[in-house]
Amino acid sequence: MANILWHDRKRHFGLPLSFTKYSMSEDRFFVETGFLNLEQNEVRLYRILDLQLKRSFGQRIFGVGSILVTSSDKSLGTFEIKNVKNSANVKEMLSVQVEQQRKANRVSSREYMGGDVDFDDDNHDGEL
Repeated sequence: MANILWHDRKRHFGLPLSFTKYSMSEDRFFVETGFLNLEQNEVRLYRILDLQLKRSFGQRIFGVGSILVTSSDKSLGTFEIKNVKNSANVKEMLSVQVEQQRKANRVSSREYMGGDVDFDDDNHDGEL
C-alpha cells in the first residue's frame, strides 16, 4: 500500500458528509467515489500540468476550498478536488509533490507542449 501523505473527504457546509474521498501518496493522487458501488481513480503526479485554487465566499465561510487540477491522464483529465479543508496548503503540498515527481521521472513541462502526444512511458525515463 502507498504511503499516504494527505487525505480528506469532499465536504458540505464544512462537514465531511460525502462519499467522495481524496488521498495523495508520494507519487499518485487518488479519487474514490461511491457508497455501494465504489470507483477509484488515480493520476500519477508527474502527469499533473496545472493547479488552480478556487474559494467562493461560501467556501471561505466554512473554511474549505476547491482545487482545479489539469492533467494529461486519460481517465481523469481535468478534475476538481472539491470542498477540502486547508485547500491552499493542500494545493501547495500537491504542487511540491508534482515537481518532485517530475524531477524523479525526468519529465519536464516542455514535453507537454506538443499537443496530441501519448504520455504512456512504461519505463518512466521521460523520453517520448
